[in-house]
Amino acid sequence: MTLSPCIARRPLRAWTAAALLAAALTGMASHAAPALPSTQVAWLAAATDDDIERALAQARAQKKPLLLYWGATWCPPCNQLKATLFNRQDFAAQSRSFVAVHVDGDRPGAQKLGSRFKVRGYPTLVLLQADGQEITRLPGEADAAQVMALLQAGLSGGRPAQEVLAAARAGRALRRAEWRMLAFHAWDQDDPPLVPAAQRPAVLADLWARSGAADAETRMRLLVKASAAGVGAADGLRPDRAQREQLLAMLSDPAAARAQMDVLASQAPGLARVLGGDGAPLAAPVDAALERLQADTALSRADRAAALIARVALARLGQPADTAKPQLPEPLLRDVRAAVLRLDHDTRDPHERQAVIPTLAYLQAQAGLWADSDALLQANLARSHSPYYLMSQLGSNARRQGRSDEALQWYAKAFDRSEGPATRLQWGAGYLSALVDLSPGDARRIEQVAAQLFSEAARDPAAFHERSARSLQRAGQKLAGWASARSEAGDTLRRLDRQLQAVCAARSAADGQRAACDALAKLLAPAPAPAAARG
Repeated sequence: MTLSPCIARRPLRAWTAAALLAAALTGMASHAAPALPSTQVAWLAAATDDDIERALAQARAQKKPLLLYWGATWCPPCNQLKATLFNRQDFAAQSRSFVAVHVDGDRPGAQKLGSRFKVRGYPTLVLLQADGQEITRLPGEADAAQVMALLQAGLSGGRPAQEVLAAARAGRALRRAEWRMLAFHAWDQDDPPLVPAAQRPAVLADLWARSGAADAETRMRLLVKASAAGVGAADGLRPDRAQREQLLAMLSDPAAARAQMDVLASQAPGLARVLGGDGAPLAAPVDAALERLQADTALSRADRAAALIARVALARLGQPADTAKPQLPEPLLRDVRAAVLRLDHDTRDPHERQAVIPTLAYLQAQAGLWADSDALLQANLARSHSPYYLMSQLGSNARRQGRSDEALQWYAKAFDRSEGPATRLQWGAGYLSALVDLSPGDARRIEQVAAQLFSEAARDPAAFHERSARSLQRAGQKLAGWASARSEAGDTLRRLDRQLQAVCAARSAADGQRAACDALAKLLAPAPAPAAARG
């Protein structure tokens, strides 16, 4: 089961990384959502370089850092932030210590800012010095109180994360707050990354080994992250018996496990494998800790649902990852059904519902409760301010169950009703991909959707920046692959190539968009005729 990308990341805590690919489509009654994340905070809306320069000038004049929030109206984790962090009174009070800037990825020109700040996924929180130098990226998936603590540490004159990491690896002394910055750093959200993904297991293992001066909670977070990252890696941490006992002690301590909630939810299968040593995964202690988190009413509803998703993932260990009918214990299925009923009933805030409902529907799908997942999504279409996101899940559900025609109907509706230039390119690319996969013989419809996508790109002044450029590139690659397997597709590709050439000709070379557009057009260019034919 896949969800539309925020690009996703963690599973609201648990689903986002794997759940991000699907297409994103939707429609039906759309309820307007506030443009800014919180009316209690003096957010400055930004979509251009000039907007950012004005915000940085204000930060310099007021001798304050700048907090940049990059998000989208439909994005479930973004709505989770709005419901759990941005609406807090202490966040509103703390906001007087920084200049708050909101970049909505669907505002005209906003994707160019994505390139400037190297942000690829929604949501991203970047804390900057007044001169524009990055201090750190805050983990949007952590508990709101933990994010607040990290924000306060960054506001107290913290060094940039890159500098702190270099000092740690060189063996220089760090303050406890700096160790905490590294332990909580959003490792998968920076670009270029603080550490390349392939090197991350070794780096986390090294940080754990050097973190003796850090507080116990920070050391445990590094141990959990390093242990889970080391699964299957050649140079990651291999916990010895003493370290496994530390992990087991954490799991059995409700307060200690609560402090590691986000990493437990996202790393549960890996942690179970680590605890099993060289044998079978040891899932029971991880499941017990997650079951307590699932029942912890002090956690947000999305976090409690994510704990249950992680329990389902543990129960699915050893089963094919793509199975549509997993074998789960009946008590766990009863927990899933009861939790969905309760959380659906109790979630009233529209932002929170946009985070909770997709998470619950994903939970049901992972548990094999497909009819329940479909019913929940359809019942919430009229209540959602971004129903096209839910429609993409309905398409994904139908696809996973082999109902291709129904899947394409949902994807078409979602693309038709999606809103915002970057979102429409992303949803359109997803619909096109599904068409190629599920109905490759429908050349007429494939060409129509691709032509519409390129027409919308022509009207978008930032279509070849960041997320929008990646959406179009994926569409081009899909078309090229489709055409390479079908000799009759040549005429379709030639018509689309001519359309795209005109789009590229209107782009400026100065900001890189012309080059990005030309690279896309090259994918569609007809292959040169053989030499003998030319002669």
